[in-house]
Amino acid sequence: MSFEVEGKLHKKFETQSKSEKFQAREFVIEINNGNYPQFIKFQLVQDRCSAIDPHNEGDMIKVHFDLRGREWNEKYFTNLNAWRIEGAASAPSAAPTTPAGNTDFPTVSDAPAMEADDDLPF
Repeated sequence: MSFEVEGKLHKKFETQSKSEKFQAREFVIEINNGNYPQFIKFQLVQDRCSAIDPHNEGDMIKVHFDLRGREWNEKYFTNLNAWRIEGAASAPSAAPTTPAGNTDFPTVSDAPAMEADDDLPF
């Protein structure tokens, strides 16, 4: 099950090598719900450790994550495993397309190239 949340990047930590084959990196986002800010810690693992690099502390980000839980010696641990991070204002852009099999209508790629001194599309 995956979740997503938006907030301000509060703190980035360095990547830590937990073993020869496993590395993890943590970061914290701040969420303002009501009167008191909430500071939520997430974890990135393995090849996803660099996903936080393009973002700076103070940036608004959207974090896509999974809940992970485990038991060890009758102690229970929960991790928020982030798997995608994007700017909070970014939205995927969809390129205009024609319905499959319909070639009656020209697409943008079918339009003739305009000359540099001509500002009219025809």
